[in-house]
Amino acid sequence: MKKTDTFFLIHNYNTVPRELLEYCEKYLVIDTSDDGETTTKLKNEGIEFIHYENTGHNLTSYFHYFIDNYDSLPEWIVLLKGNIIGRHVSKEFFDRVYQNKWFTFLYQDSSMWDKYKKGGDPDSLASLLCEEGYIEKNNSWYMNRSHEYRYFYDMDDFMRFVYKNPVIPRFCNFSPGGCYIINRAQILKNSKTFYKNLNTLMEYRKEVNFPAEAYLVERLLPWIFTSQYEKNSWMEDEDKFKSLLEKCEESVCKYREWDKLRLKRLRIMLGAKPPVFLS
Repeated sequence: MKKTDTFFLIHNYNTVPRELLEYCEKYLVIDTSDDGETTTKLKNEGIEFIHYENTGHNLTSYFHYFIDNYDSLPEWIVLLKGNIIGRHVSKEFFDRVYQNKWFTFLYQDSSMWDKYKKGGDPDSLASLLCEEGYIEKNNSWYMNRSHEYRYFYDMDDFMRFVYKNPVIPRFCNFSPGGCYIINRAQILKNSKTFYKNLNTLMEYRKEVNFPAEAYLVERLLPWIFTSQYEKNSWMEDEDKFKSLLEKCEESVCKYREWDKLRLKRLRIMLGAKPPVFLS
């Protein structure tokens, strides 16, 4: 196997990602393991790693790396999870794409092709544009599950919070798991403050049951790395950002009250809408 000179940035949790290290010349493992064993195994095998506190997901690990190494980032980076092969992609797919020198979605699940293809399950929330082209209905379904939210409950409102006057899509095109091949310039199109502020949304609770806002950031990642939208000013100002989050939290409280109202379904049919922070 030919090793790539692309830098592998590997978020790791309770596993030893030996298989991934066979693909690359340069790498860094960001280990968030808490099983009491993995860290010792990494040390014993001479694997280069740093330890971050576990936040329950991989996105904050990537953003902290961007912030800490902003002026010395590698030209090409593969954003990976230690268990990506077999979890988010097949080995055969990864073997084909790991040397790509272009923006690449690292997702492939051939077991779902019959469900996601044309003529598949008509009730499916997701579809495929191509092998790795996963798209999902933009209805914020994941915000009402087991992960709680504090500042945002709706993807549309979140997009408007980050960007000025964005197109609100019918579908979100992203890589489930948040793994991509990206260029340094795509990271540098955003400031360190921008990444710090997004981490604030995902780190107010650090545990396996991570904040639901991480689901929103996960779906926004292709925009973060490729869009030309103008960002709202508070995304570049930590103090202003934190001040506005207080208003966002107030909006969420109003939404929860609205969500409890009797005859909510009838109200929606008659055109009533939940409160939003930005119109």
